[in-house]
Amino acid sequence: MKRLTFLVLLTVFAISWAAAQTSPQAAAEITFTYTQQKGVASNQYAVWIEDAQGKYIKTLFATRWTANGGWKRRPLSIPVWVKNSALSDMTKAQIDAFSGATPKTGTFSYKWDGTDSRGAAVPAGEYAIYLEGTLRSENKVLCRAPILLGQGASTPHVSVEYKGDSAAERVMIGGVKVQVLR
Repeated sequence: MKRLTFLVLLTVFAISWAAAQTSPQAAAEITFTYTQQKGVASNQYAVWIEDAQGKYIKTLFATRWTANGGWKRRPLSIPVWVKNSALSDMTKAQIDAFSGATPKTGTFSYKWDGTDSRGAAVPAGEYAIYLEGTLRSENKVLCRAPILLGQGASTPHVSVEYKGDSAAERVMIGGVKVQVLR
């Protein structure tokens, strides 16, 4: 009887462990407030992951207008993400997987599951989560938070860098917070 109980417990443990390995949980999450701006050449943003060496890992979200070719008509639209993601080399299916309509004003969260753009799990280590927004024309914001994947939960510091001189447009993206969940 003890042997049967042991085998049942071992089987339950093995099934639970396998399920945890095949269904990735969120590894990190970025949350921020977004206030839609009036006028042209604004309201574009992208959220993505890079490793500690600056190698692109995965895009979590990008506004559809820029992702679907708007960057060619307006090169000032989220240019750091466009370049680092090698957007020009992506297929329509790849772009459709992470792009979406420019949202209405609200609070948004994007979760990273610890995988790369092909869906493969990345190793524990140092990464960075980025949020870039085109506030209007040449006015931009770039947020960066270094994260340690596999070191447990933490709340890393988010650095925020603005380019341009229009303080009024800086309300487009605010209250940026990042949490490492595992």
